Amino acid sequence: MRLGVMFDRDLPPEQLVPFAKTLDETSVDDLWVVEDLGWTGGVSSAATALAVTSRLRVGIGITPAPLRNPMLLAMELANLARLHPGRLAAGIGHGVGAWMEQVGAAVPSPLALLEETITSVRALLRGESVTLDGKSVRLDGVTLVHKPAVPPPVLAGVKGPRSLALSGRVAQGTILPEGVGPDQLPGVVERIGATEEHELVVFAYLRGTAELDEAAQSLLDGQAEFLGVAPEDVAMASGAAEEAAEWVKSLWAAGADTVVLRPVGADPLGQVRTLLAAL
Repeated sequence: MRLGVMFDRDLPPEQLVPFAKTLDETSVDDLWVVEDLGWTGGVSSAATALAVTSRLRVGIGITPAPLRNPMLLAMELANLARLHPGRLAAGIGHGVGAWMEQVGAAVPSPLALLEETITSVRALLRGESVTLDGKSVRLDGVTLVHKPAVPPPVLAGVKGPRSLALSGRVAQGTILPEGVGPDQLPGVVERIGATEEHELVVFAYLRGTAELDEAAQSLLDGQAEFLGVAPEDVAMASGAAEEAAEWVKSLWAAGADTVVLRPVGADPLGQVRTLLAAL
């Protein structure tokens, strides 16, 4: 059972270094950085966080396959894995459809693109020569010169039934978006259907109060639309520290291997410290 913390996309990038250093001195296992269109790049954020910490695993959540050529992505991940062995986790996803449209990167078959990207990136990280003439990915005998001694795990950031099944087939783990609660996890695990070791990472909102201000409500409304549920059905760890801690434990008990907290509101590190004390 691992516990991670997300460096929220709305935090100024220059706060990443002190944020990462502070987390590195706690009992938290992971720091996850974000790659959302218009905010910041996930690879550069991960490189920065890895360089200023010594213990934390740093996760990239999530690089959009339509924006990342598999060879270039493998080169970036291998570089980080060589510099920081055993401390990187790489998430790859479909990308938000509307965002991909905005930058001319929408593809006719997102499922095929994700499967071909993950399959080829994993093979490249293992040091294999890859030739692939797929529906979306075309590679001709490419190989990494500096393959990592410890290939980083490649996880799929997905939510739909067919994408979850794809993740179980080709990825080493699955990343679920914020708002998924413990009651939903058994069904998710069943849809993934992985036959080998497979890490389930659950992103989860953390709010030190049960009350929602306007900004928090707006965040939940947007996530509800993304998930296709009612706002009141967007799950989160909220209320007193003991209540939030029990909710995190319920995610672990329901099948989550890693819970990644995304603090909502002021003083994100303070919220994390309070929760850690309760845990």
